[in-house]
Parts: sequence; C-alpha cells; structure tokens
Amino acid sequence: MNESDESLIPKHGGYKKLLSFQKAEIVYDATVRFCSDFLDKRDRTVDQMVQAARSGKQNIVEASMASGTSKETEIKLTNVARASLEELLTDYRDFLRTRGLREWEKDSKEALFVRRLSAGKVALPTEHKTKETNVTNATPSTSPVSHSSHSPVTFNTFRPFFDTRPPEVLANIVICLIHQTNYLLDQQLKRLEKDFVKEGGFRERMFRARLAERKKQNPP
Repeated sequence: MNESDESLIPKHGGYKKLLSFQKAEIVYDATVRFCSDFLDKRDRTVDQMVQAARSGKQNIVEASMASGTSKETEIKLTNVARASLEELLTDYRDFLRTRGLREWEKDSKEALFVRRLSAGKVALPTEHKTKETNVTNATPSTSPVSHSSHSPVTFNTFRPFFDTRPPEVLANIVICLIHQTNYLLDQQLKRLEKDFVKEGGFRERMFRARLAERKKQNPP
C-alpha cells in the first residue's frame, strides 16, 4: 500500500467474524445456563463465573472497536479477554475437582468429539437426545457438515447436551470450548503484536499521513 493510499483510521469493528468472539459467545451462553442449572444463585461463584465469561466476550468486542485508533488498546483488551477466560477455566476445574469428578484428558475421545463438533465437522441426528452420561454415547453422525454464515456453530449446537447431560459432562464441554477460545486468542495476540512491531499504531499512521500530505503540497 502506498503512503498516499493508507487510511488514517482503517476498517475495524468486525468482531462478529472473529472465531475467538464466536467461541467466547458460546462459552458465555453455556456458562449462564450451567450456573443457572447447577449452582446456588446465592453462591458468589455464580456471579464471578458469569462475569468472567462476559468479560472474555465483551473485551474481544471492545478490542475490535478500538483497533482503528489504538493497536495498544486492542492488544491490552485482547489480553484482558484471555485472562478472564483463564479465570473461568479455573472455576470449572474447581467445580470438578471439589466434587471428585473427572476432567477429560486433552486428547480423550470426549474432548476430540467436542472439538470436532465445535468446528462443525460432525452432524448430530435426532436420536442423540438420550440421557446418557457420556458425550460420545450420543452416537453422532461422522459425516462432515459445512457450517456457513447461515448455519454457524452457536450455543444451540450444544444445547441438546445441556438438556440431557449431567454437570460433569457439561463442565468438561465448556472447558474444551474455553481451551479452543484461548488458543484462538493466543494466535490473535501473536498476529497483533507482529503487526504492531511491523506497522506501528495510530500515531505512526498520523505521521505517515502528514508526511504524505506534505509531499503532495511540496513535490520534489
């Protein structure tokens, strides 16, 4: 891009297209449902978990909206989102540990199933609505499905499990989703930091814009 063609405030705010936001939104919706179903409303943990999930989602939104004028703020808020989700992850692990429940291994068949479902790589038939204790006992179809903009993976993809599965399974599902979101945020932060080092932020764009304008007014 030529200096004269560079926009002072680039396009920004397209957070709905970010996979990190889409996953964080599922985590938030799942956490609201989980806390409502399995935790006492008087428990302070409920508010803490919901607020951590909301912070993860909302800070991705704020970071995206701030990206046009401050890369530093975008990086800072993305880091806040990442930290909030890490806090939430600990809450779910605490839930399992303090109740003597099992946390799935990273590459267990259950965790792999959730990752494939979250990526839109499996389709669930109607018979999956059975009260089994294991996610994989849902006997899902393994035929790939394409989730376009018209059928994205949302909380509705996981809602049937929240209607039928025990808290041990559901906590592990959300843990898998948080891991996915955190991975995406880590990759996002690496890209943001690389872009900032290479291109600078708003101040650098202002300097280049002024320099380009001076060149127009005073051509060599």
